[in-house]
Amino acid sequence: MPRTMKALVLNAHGDFDQLSLVADKPVPEVTAGHVLIRVRASSFNYHDVFTVKGMPGIKVPLPVVIGLDLAGEIAEIGAGVAGWKVGDRVLVNPLNKQKGLMGEMLDGGMAEYCLVTAEQLIAMPEKVTFEQAAALPVAYGTAHRMLITHKTVKAGDKVLILGASGGVGTAAVVLAKLLGAEVIACASGAEKTARLKQAGADHVVDYKETDFSKWAIQTYGKPQRRNYEGGVDVVVNFTGGDTWVPSLKCIKRGGTLLVCGATAGHDPKEDLRYVWSFEINIKGSNSFYDEDLKALLALIDEGRIAPIIDKVLPLEQAAQGLRSLADRTVLGKVVVAP
Repeated sequence: MPRTMKALVLNAHGDFDQLSLVADKPVPEVTAGHVLIRVRASSFNYHDVFTVKGMPGIKVPLPVVIGLDLAGEIAEIGAGVAGWKVGDRVLVNPLNKQKGLMGEMLDGGMAEYCLVTAEQLIAMPEKVTFEQAAALPVAYGTAHRMLITHKTVKAGDKVLILGASGGVGTAAVVLAKLLGAEVIACASGAEKTARLKQAGADHVVDYKETDFSKWAIQTYGKPQRRNYEGGVDVVVNFTGGDTWVPSLKCIKRGGTLLVCGATAGHDPKEDLRYVWSFEINIKGSNSFYDEDLKALLALIDEGRIAPIIDKVLPLEQAAQGLRSLADRTVLGKVVVAP
C-alpha cells in the first residue's frame, strides 16, 4: 500500500482557489477502534461550499480534506474492531461522534484513503454501487428522515418541493414519488425542469418565470378555512427567506410545511395568520441516522429507487465539480471517484 495518496485539500477559507489537489498527503495510520477505507466514491453537498467559504462560529481545523459522504472498501482494521474484514464494501456515516463531521472537523472523503471509526460503518448490499451509496448520506438521509421516518407524506398527497434540483430536493422528489405522492418540483431553468419531469415529477414549475404559490392556488384552488378544499398537502421548504410566506399561502387547511434547512435565509418574514387560520403543521427535521441510511440502501438494492447523479468525476476534476454545485448548474449529486 502506498504511504502517500492523492487528496483534495482546503488550505484556507475563501474561494475555490483555496482547494488544492496534492499527491503526497500521508495515508492515515490505523488506530484502535478505527478502519482505513480505500475510498471508491465520495459526493459533494452544499455544506462543502459553506466549509470552503467559512461559516460563522465554526472553526475548521485547516488544512482539511473536504467531503462528507463516502463509500469504499476496508483496507486496514485497527485493534479492537470486530465484525468487519478487509475488503468489506461499506458506506460511511459522516458523523464522527467524538470529533464531528467528516470533511469539516476531520479529513473527509475527497482522497484515496480515509480513516473512520468502526461505528460509522454501514454494510453495503451487493446490488448497490459505490457511486449510489456515496450519494446518500447528507442529501438522501435528510430527505428520508423528513418524509419517511417522520411519516409526513402519504399516497395521494400533493407535495410541492422547493429547490428541487439540488441534492436534498432531488432526493425529496424520488422519495415522494416512492410514497405515491403527486409531486410538484420547483427549480430554475427549462433544462432543470425538463430533467425533473424525466426523473418522475408530475408537474414542474420554473420559479424564475412563475410564482410557485400562485401556480399552486390556480391549479388546486385557493385553500379554504372552513373545509379542506384547495391548496397542496405538503410543501418542502429548506430555502426559507422570501419563499416562507408564499409557502404558507398555498397549503391546504391541516397541511404541512416541512423544513430541514434555510439556504436562502433563516430569519424570514412570518405571517402567523395562515398558521392558525388553516391549522398548518410546521414540522422540522434535522440530520439523519443509521436507520435512514440502511433503509435507503435497501431501497436501492431492491430496485425501488435510484439516486439522481449529475456526473461522476475523477479526483483531478473535483474542485470544478464543487464549483458547478455552488453555481447551481447541476441536477442532483456530483460524485467523485478518487
